[in-house]
Amino acid sequence: MERAKILVVDDESRMRKLVKDFLTREGYIVLEAEDGMEAMDLFYEDKDIALIILDVMMPKMDGWQVCREVRETSKVPIIMLTARSEERDELQGFELGVDEYISKPFSPKILVARVNAILRRTLGAVGNDSLEAGGITIDKSAHIVKIDGTPVELSYKEFELLTYFIENQGIALSREKILNNVWNYDYYGDSRTIDSHIKKIRHKLGKKGKYIETIRGIGYKFCLLYTSDAADEL
Repeated sequence: MERAKILVVDDESRMRKLVKDFLTREGYIVLEAEDGMEAMDLFYEDKDIALIILDVMMPKMDGWQVCREVRETSKVPIIMLTARSEERDELQGFELGVDEYISKPFSPKILVARVNAILRRTLGAVGNDSLEAGGITIDKSAHIVKIDGTPVELSYKEFELLTYFIENQGIALSREKILNNVWNYDYYGDSRTIDSHIKKIRHKLGKKGKYIETIRGIGYKFCLLYTSDAADEL
């Protein structure tokens, strides 16, 4: 199996070296960029980039701008690094399609664990695993979602979240359980991250968004037998 290629974008050379050293030990090929413009040049030149680790505050073109531009043409997973840990910034990142959000300072080992988890899912899918529920079809290996045969664009994390719901139909899932299973690690941020993702998924599913029910005091449940007394609010 070919070694996955990761683009690390940070204006601090010491931070790039630290991340590169840990990723290289894991067997990854690492490309480096010191600002957003250089990152976009590399991204357009190399079509084999499997994941981007992206700092927010950078000269010439910041991380938010890079994320927006990448998302116009690609679903490549993005891990955002930032020295700011405000909830507003984190939610903005997820709205733009960021898959993971890590605040500095962070443990390089945790970063590597998250990289491994994402690439295990995006590159390690084998076979033609598919799910179907109420006209929603998920092709796990191809990472495609269709609603009554029509493709729907979901971010990486939205795809993982919807898949988890359908795999656990009829089960009331707490926010903690969702975070631990979908985000694949102990998440210490605000659980409203889940609410933000679910709101977007419901919108993209249209009428079928009602299958994701809010269970007061618990979390959420995917159920084809929609009950009107289940809370619709976020």
